[in-house]
Amino acid sequence: MASVSELKELLLRMKPKLSADEYIFCIIAEERFRSSNVKPICTFREKEGVTAIIERRSAEAGSIRFSIAWKMITLTVHSDLEAVGFLAAVTGRLAREGIRVNVVSAVRHDHLFVPSSMAEKAMKTLKELSAE
Repeated sequence: MASVSELKELLLRMKPKLSADEYIFCIIAEERFRSSNVKPICTFREKEGVTAIIERRSAEAGSIRFSIAWKMITLTVHSDLEAVGFLAAVTGRLAREGIRVNVVSAVRHDHLFVPSSMAEKAMKTLKELSAE
C-alpha cells in the first residue's frame, strides 16, 4: 500500500482506531530494564534511562509506578514519514479541545496516546476533523 503525503487526503483517510488496552509511560534504569520481563510496545533510550510504553496490566504486575493511564489511538492511514502538517493539524485540534496527547510515529502509522478519561472525546474530535 502506498503511503499518503497530502494533508487533505491524510485527514480524510486517517480513520482513528481506539485500542481496548491502557498503557503507561515510565522511565526505567538501563540495568533494571535489561533484567526485567517488561515487554514494552515502544522504547526510547535517554541519558536518564529507558523510557518505555507498557500495557498497564504489565506495569502493575511488574510493580512499575506510573501516574496516569493512557489509551492509544492509531491513525490507520499509511502516512508518509515526509508528510508535512498532518500531526500539527491533529494535535492542534486536540489541543484546542483541551486534550493532552503524546505521539509516536512509526513507519506505517501514527499513534496518539491520550489520557484514558479523554479517549472518547479525542475519538469524537478526530472523526469530526476527518469529516471536514
